[in-house]
Amino acid sequence: MPRGETERRYRSYLITGFFILAIWYLLARILDSIALPTPLAVFFAFIAGLAEGSLISHLAISALRVFYGLALASSLAVPIGLVSHEEGVDKFVAPFVYLLYPIPHIVLLPLIILLFGIGDLSKIILIAIIVFFQILVTTRDASRNLSINYVYSMLSLSASKRDIYKHVIFPACVPKILTAMRISVGTSIAVLFFVESFATRKGLGYLIMDSWSRANYPDLYATIVAMALLGFGLYIVIEKIEKRVCRWVYI
Repeated sequence: MPRGETERRYRSYLITGFFILAIWYLLARILDSIALPTPLAVFFAFIAGLAEGSLISHLAISALRVFYGLALASSLAVPIGLVSHEEGVDKFVAPFVYLLYPIPHIVLLPLIILLFGIGDLSKIILIAIIVFFQILVTTRDASRNLSINYVYSMLSLSASKRDIYKHVIFPACVPKILTAMRISVGTSIAVLFFVESFATRKGLGYLIMDSWSRANYPDLYATIVAMALLGFGLYIVIEKIEKRVCRWVYI
């Protein structure tokens, strides 16, 4: 992406951020409630949390849980979605997706805790299960909708099946895979809050519930901001990866 366009994009981020802060400040002044502190009070609480180190440690733990969850889900969903290009494979994958995808997987948390305990593993597995289907469905649709003419062109050059996947199917599906991962970031952050809101004393979700129980609203909003920044950061990282590996999309 040209440098000027990048600067315009970051400038738009700043303008949007200032706009949100202005609305926040006006609402805090109009409502005049302790439940809605001003952005400045939240900023001081955020800085204090960073200085103490508590916010950074909880943020790091949450970031690792989301990262491992997304990595686990992608490592399973992407290969299955790609090989769904084969009719024989898709006959098995399609019923699996249609039957299990509509289930609200968040209800599996008690069962996952019983099987894997209350540590990080259960939280990572639940995040992975939920975003797995989002990535799988998108990857499967991308591979299934790929024009067969591209495959025939490679076969006419005596390409092997491995070559077809390496040079045709995977490159064609990468933009959709990364789009699915960007969508999954928002989902994984939402699941993160749910899994960290009980049976743990680590993570941003725990910190939010702890601040709420103590009626410490500046800390509560500071932690919410930290969770939002985590999601935004992951979104930007995936976007950067897309610009590097899918340069033809931005031509």
